[in-house]
Amino acid sequence: MEKMKIAASFAAVLCAAALGCAAPEPEAASAPAERGPRTQPGTEMGFYAPAQHDLYDGKFIISGARIYQVGTLNDESPWDHMGNDGSTLRPVEGTAEIDVDEINNTGSFRAELKLPEGDYVIDLKEIKEFSPCQDGGIAAFLFEHGDSGCGDANWPKSILYVAGWGLGSATLNGETLYDNYEIHFMVTQGMRNRDLVANYPPAGKSGDAGAVNPALQQLDFYIRSPETNDANHPNREVFDHFFAMEVTWK
Repeated sequence: MEKMKIAASFAAVLCAAALGCAAPEPEAASAPAERGPRTQPGTEMGFYAPAQHDLYDGKFIISGARIYQVGTLNDESPWDHMGNDGSTLRPVEGTAEIDVDEINNTGSFRAELKLPEGDYVIDLKEIKEFSPCQDGGIAAFLFEHGDSGCGDANWPKSILYVAGWGLGSATLNGETLYDNYEIHFMVTQGMRNRDLVANYPPAGKSGDAGAVNPALQQLDFYIRSPETNDANHPNREVFDHFFAMEVTWK
């Protein structure tokens, strides 16, 4: 069989040289995978997207507890409200509640927290997509942040089990503190380790995987102002950032 392939190839070359007939087209090399919210080059496994499951109902009902705030409400600029080194964290009482329908981009997110400054409530009032990878405002099982091709690089790349974006408000002791500010929540792999430090950006990164611990889950959420301030990190005038290290699916 191998000899027949060699003979055929040789005959094709003779034909092209003597008669001007077309040489066979070489086989096209397979294109490298494009980086994006559902495709990451170099992975060793894949999984079905939610919509590929006959039983997928799109409903996510999740609670977050053991919540920490990065910084305080009244930090003077410049401040760092990412808090990767864990030095500016404070535990706060309360819960964060997700009840959304990913298929229809509907539902609610509400965090009720007891801060030293008083009772603080974040409410997502309008679910809204700010970029195409956010899939209408509620998205499930996608890669975001880092070098994923979706979202910013303030966080490491992670699988987002469910996430939401939109506009909403925050109140303090029942009085409006912020209104029509951007809100984002996301249930992710462990972006912080067990002592609450985020090893990001990582030193000596060995591959394309995100700087996360898949043995952990967390729920991050924030409310941020439309006004920017480049002295701050992230560069917003207001960026109230919280995360929950206990995540319960219901």
